[in-house]
Amino acid sequence: MAMTPAPLWVMLLFPLLLAAETVTRLWLATRQIGAVRAHRDRVPAMFAGHIELVEQQKAADYTVARMRLTRVATVAEAVLKLLLTVGGGIALLSQAVAATGWSEPWRGLALLAFVFLVAQIFGLPFALYRVFRVETRFGFNRTTPGLFVADFAKQLLLAALLGGPLVLVTLLLMDRGGTWWWLWAWGVLQLATVGLAWAAPRFIAPLFNRFAPLSDAMLAARVQALLERCGFTARGGVFVMDGSRRSAHGNAYFTGIGSNKRIVFLDTLLARVDADEIEAVLAHELGHFRLRHVRNGLLWSMGVMLVGLAVLAALAREPLFYAALGVAQASPAAALLLFTFAVPVLSYFATPIGAWWSRRQELAADDFAAAHADAQKLSSALVKLYRDNASTLTPDPLHSAFYDSHPPATLRISRLRALAAR
Repeated sequence: MAMTPAPLWVMLLFPLLLAAETVTRLWLATRQIGAVRAHRDRVPAMFAGHIELVEQQKAADYTVARMRLTRVATVAEAVLKLLLTVGGGIALLSQAVAATGWSEPWRGLALLAFVFLVAQIFGLPFALYRVFRVETRFGFNRTTPGLFVADFAKQLLLAALLGGPLVLVTLLLMDRGGTWWWLWAWGVLQLATVGLAWAAPRFIAPLFNRFAPLSDAMLAARVQALLERCGFTARGGVFVMDGSRRSAHGNAYFTGIGSNKRIVFLDTLLARVDADEIEAVLAHELGHFRLRHVRNGLLWSMGVMLVGLAVLAALAREPLFYAALGVAQASPAAALLLFTFAVPVLSYFATPIGAWWSRRQELAADDFAAAHADAQKLSSALVKLYRDNASTLTPDPLHSAFYDSHPPATLRISRLRALAAR
């Protein structure tokens, strides 16, 4: 179905919104650089004796380097979005795919694959610069060029094997599923999400990293005792991941569902913190489960996806939607692509709401950890992580409020120390 030309105000709507998003991103990144530089040569009082001046300076320089790369990437991504949408990139790729003579949904799948590949290749130089220039400069990178290439190839292969069938089913439903296709698509995507969450720890993550059962018997016993106190069962076990193969950054996380639910410590974390601190960090993570943060987040994402698919179904029937984004021929694949580019731009200014809610949950998990472990030990573990990961202790307040999923270091540590004192 060919599209009639859209009014000028419709044609300008997406570029103006994209410009507003881009300018805001650049402004916030610049504020962050300024705030970090202003405090580069002074360690905050509450961290005196725990973090040296040279470590404070390293964290500041690391943050500035990442923010500079972020500013360049932000402009480049905006240009790519314009070229692919109102610049006619998707329209040209659609014509190229149509010339193959393939029928739907294979034509649509090919179009989506081409655009995905273009986006991946476009982002590759920034990923290379981040890993081999920024991370290497500050002593964090341990990824070899061969490992980087292998990871990239595996990611593309997994996207084809796992994402390809889902996209194909979605395109079929959009084309032949009737008015309520989006409900069926939502159901399929939820089943796939649950299946991947179950399979990822055992079948997907091992493609990239090695996982070994926690061998420290004393630490394993403490972990098990904490799990019992918190009423949590890790059916899949407690594992150590060789994060040091790629990076010196340390962390811990939960993954999987059902029989594949696992607790994973990065080996870089275990090398830096003692048993009491590990127990406190784990108690914090358990708090997210016991306080239903994980479940509520899953339900929220399910609801957002349902609403998003309903909006996509409505827009896919609207000729102005295609014309405003530079596509002259309506199709399920074009609708899906344009929606994918447009939604992040439209939803960007809601980012502070999600960040605020996440920070609220982090503080609640800290309270849970203080009740089931040692708040002082959680505080000391976090200070070590801030230091060893070169996390800035002095972020710009507005940048932090807009983006950060965790409270600022000064707020979080002062609060934990107050809990420990009580």
